[in-house]
Formats: sequence, structure tokens, C-alpha cells
Amino acid sequence: MKLRKQAYGDANMVGRNIERLRKARGIKQKDFIAQIQTMGCDMNPTSYSKLEGQVRSATDREVYVIAKLLGVPMEALFEKGELNQ
Repeated sequence: MKLRKQAYGDANMVGRNIERLRKARGIKQKDFIAQIQTMGCDMNPTSYSKLEGQVRSATDREVYVIAKLLGVPMEALFEKGELNQ
């Protein structure tokens, strides 16, 4: 998995956790985006990258779909962890 090149923004609270959980499961970004789209959530690679990088806000639908795909409760995406302080 590639390392992040740019610093995280502050436009959302979930991006870091989404990235951490996705990588922990060994899911490539392009494959995860395809899964998101299959669930009926229209998202392109640039938009998803900005979400993970906390450069743009996340919609409620996106948070719901991503939590479902990662198999975690939505609240887990908002938890402060070692990476999110």
C-alpha cells in the first residue's frame, strides 16, 4: 500500500479511520471505490481520495455505505484513535 503524500485536512472526522480500516483489510483504493459504487453510492477516485485525506466533507450516505462495507458500526469511523488525535 502506498504511503500518503499530503497531510490530512480537517474537512471531515472519518477519513483517517476509513483509510486505516481499509488498509488493515488489505483492500486497494480502486477496489474499495468499485464496492462503494456497487452499493449505489456514486463516487469517483478523486472524490474518494479527498474524503480519506479529509479534504472534503463526507455525506451521511457515504459514511453509511463505507461502514457497512468495512463491517464496522458507523460510530467506529468517528472514534479518535492513535492516528486521529
